[in-house]
This record gives sequence, C-alpha cells and structure tokens, in this order.
Amino acid sequence: MVPPPAHDQVFPASARTRDRPSRLTDIALALLLVAADAVIIVTGAVLLVAVGMGTAQDPHSSATARSRDVPFLMWLAVWGVPVVAAVESVMHARLRMPVTAVVQGLFTLACTFLAVAWTRMLLS
Repeated sequence: MVPPPAHDQVFPASARTRDRPSRLTDIALALLLVAADAVIIVTGAVLLVAVGMGTAQDPHSSATARSRDVPFLMWLAVWGVPVVAAVESVMHARLRMPVTAVVQGLFTLACTFLAVAWTRMLLS
C-alpha cells in the first residue's frame, strides 16, 4: 500500500479546498434575508414619508432659506445601512453563495436609493 503524499499530511483536504455551502442552504438563507430586507426597506420608506411630511413647508408660507445641522449619528444611520449591505453582499459572494449575494446586492441598491432620498430630504 502506498502512503499518502507528504503534502496531504501537512495540509488536510478540508483546509486546502473551500467547499461551497449547499444550494438549499443558500436559497434558505436568501429567503430569510429577503424577508428581513423587506422589513428594513418598508420601515425606511415609511419613516421617509412620515418625517418628510412632518417637516414639509406650508405651501402658502414664504420660501425662506433655513439651515439645519444634521447630527452625525443620523448620517451614520442613513449611509451605514447601504455600506453594511454592500459588505454583506461581498461576504456572501466570497463564501460562494450566489443566490444570497444577488439578494444582498439588490438590497444594497434599494438601500442606496433610500439613502439618497433621505439625504435630499435632510439637506432640504
């Protein structure tokens, strides 16, 4: 009987190759993330409308320039979610989970769109 090559003894097979998760695991995680992402997007959109309606000017009032300081934590919340979603999308792609990576990529696009809308509202 021939002994295994010395290379296999130093580096076990599980450490040399990174097996991708099963397709079922990928799809199950993607479905779970779709539900969570939908809740986040709907909440962000509802808050955008509610805050925007609450800070809207009266159409009959004079248009005066107003300046508001927006706290740093607000900017962190507005732009932090798309950044975290992008990092998560890249992480799932590196883990070789294509369905989940696509779902998170679409979530990143939706969050970026909402962040731009929030930024326009906060700066107006």
